[in-house]
Amino acid sequence: MNGQLPYAGSTSSFMLLPMRILVVEDDQKIASFVINGLKQSGYAVDHSLEGDGALARAQSIAYDAAVVDVMLPKLDGLSLIMQLRGRGVTLPVLILSARASVDDRVRGLQAGGDDYLTKPFAFSELLARIQALIRRSTRAPEPTRLAVADLTLDLITREVRRSGRSIELQPREFALLEYLMRHANRPVTKTMILEHIFDYSFDPQTNVVDVLIHRLRSKLDQEKTMIHTLRGVGYVLRAS
Repeated sequence: MNGQLPYAGSTSSFMLLPMRILVVEDDQKIASFVINGLKQSGYAVDHSLEGDGALARAQSIAYDAAVVDVMLPKLDGLSLIMQLRGRGVTLPVLILSARASVDDRVRGLQAGGDDYLTKPFAFSELLARIQALIRRSTRAPEPTRLAVADLTLDLITREVRRSGRSIELQPREFALLEYLMRHANRPVTKTMILEHIFDYSFDPQTNVVDVLIHRLRSKLDQEKTMIHTLRGVGYVLRAS
């Protein structure tokens, strides 16, 4: 298995290799949506358009998880999963399908899938499901405290401090800071923030993200700026 990215709260400066995800999807639009989102979230991603190629990849590369569409050319998604399981490949698999019936979900899980997500879907949910699958497979504990330089966030007490100074945040400000800290040193787009914090699709006319970022900066960045704007991309939280 490839190395796991350290949590934002890690005190170690040693960077491990990013987790590697295999995306098996023949719809180019959906594949691009998933691949770009995963890469922006810090994952290394390989893509296969059909099941036969994915079968060969998954047997030769130690992926941390796979996202597999059901309707694939040549070897379909469920057959792919069954062949992987039959050959001893145990990587976690998230099934994607336009079929939403209970019977379809049962067939997917019985074929060896670990989770089942129906189309259309929000990327934030897909990402959360992948992270949950990887946590279960690696038994990685969920952190209770995040830290970036002199900024700390306690997920249990919901206390935020910078250089020992307590910072009072409103619920949405806290949620945004937690999201930025979990993605420290990695760009996050406005779309990603909207899906995670506000739970609705991106509207290019809205300025709610800019307003929330401005409010958080005014409370957080009194000493030194940590939230940086990446023009045309989004934002990134980093120590300098």
